Amino acid sequence: MKEIKVFCFFSSEKKAFFFEKKKQKTFMSFACAGVLVATFGSALAEGPQPTLPTQTLTIISKGGATHKFTVEVAATPQQQEIGEMYRTNIPADQGMFFDWGTPREVPMWMKNCPVPEDMVFIGADGTISHIAENTVPESEAIIPSGGPVRATLELQVGLTAKLDINVGDRISGVIFK
Repeated sequence: MKEIKVFCFFSSEKKAFFFEKKKQKTFMSFACAGVLVATFGSALAEGPQPTLPTQTLTIISKGGATHKFTVEVAATPQQQEIGEMYRTNIPADQGMFFDWGTPREVPMWMKNCPVPEDMVFIGADGTISHIAENTVPESEAIIPSGGPVRATLELQVGLTAKLDINVGDRISGVIFK
């Protein structure tokens, strides 16, 4: 099938509106623990993607505690679309990092993701702006970023509570130097 990527935005009814060659089309798009990608005729991955290149990322709490992670960096639209699909384990010291390039609203979902996650949404200045804890496996429900974000970090479920990671904590590493 032919794949055509187009620009989209979401309405309050959680429908995606896509514009291609000056025609408006409405339908639900898909992705898993990655940005929702508008595509026509694209099949989802049938298994997990290979391990992506990694970098070190540190979360620095307001109280000064630091938490280091080795994160896979989903850099391309295809890597971001597949995200954590079909992976059955996220180690406590690892995660997946998505750089959106410029701050924007990022709708996520958990389709084809068999394990729950904590999603950490990060503003342009490297500050955590929103956390979605204990996401529902395999769910197609939209997980909103809570405003424009520059990046998203996916961690093992329960880790943000266990390590006392909160909105306002800062990120160092990858794109936040």
